[in-house]
Amino acid sequence: MTVPAGPLAELAARGFARVPGAMMASLIGETGAPAALAAFFASWDRLETDAFMRDGGRYRRRRIANFTAEPGVSGHVRGEHRPHFQAVVHNTLNGGVDRWFAAMEDEVAAGAPLRGLLDLGRSMAEALHGPQPWFVEAHQFRIEAAAGAPGFPTPEGVHHDGVDCVLITMIARTNLDGGETVIEDDDGNRLAQFVLRDPLDTAVLDDPRVRHGVTPVAPADPAKPSCRDVLVLTWKRGGVPGQAG
Repeated sequence: MTVPAGPLAELAARGFARVPGAMMASLIGETGAPAALAAFFASWDRLETDAFMRDGGRYRRRRIANFTAEPGVSGHVRGEHRPHFQAVVHNTLNGGVDRWFAAMEDEVAAGAPLRGLLDLGRSMAEALHGPQPWFVEAHQFRIEAAAGAPGFPTPEGVHHDGVDCVLITMIARTNLDGGETVIEDDDGNRLAQFVLRDPLDTAVLDDPRVRHGVTPVAPADPAKPSCRDVLVLTWKRGGVPGQAG
């Protein structure tokens, strides 16, 4: 999949790039057909509560899947369901333990929209690091908020994910204030702050170079339901953790 020179140049120069939703839709082409996207987006209504929040919060719902990709072989192969692990250095709130989240539904993991986004993200990861054996994780997130009970998209604060490339794609903002994406360097200098607002608005990050976070969210109308839905895809070099290759 060919990515326009503009986002690739921005990613190489700054360590991050923004890709508007309209451009993302054109890049994933037929895999982003309206009917397929509608079913894909609707799957966020079936996420399960994240029970691993050490702050005691129940404002986050999620599902996960993992994949591998090999040099010279197109596409991504789904792996067996496994826990998500982050070192404490990358997640001071919830790191250091295996977190068994609900598995992504089979039809979502195999569906055209996710496969198109995986292929696009891989092309950007390989623009940064060249063809590699990749271990890939896909995270569906919903952050809920209510009057007097904000939601925290990144409760661990501004952070690295401990991978090589991160793709963050907006699915939907429903009755929402806040939720600004923050990009910083390791010295805490603010490089950018923006809102992923429209469906498929995307940020791509060279994770070793920049840290990222998202400001808290709250309902715009306190009387109505409020949530922020995103897809996060990560690529890490070297194959499946704990296995050879």
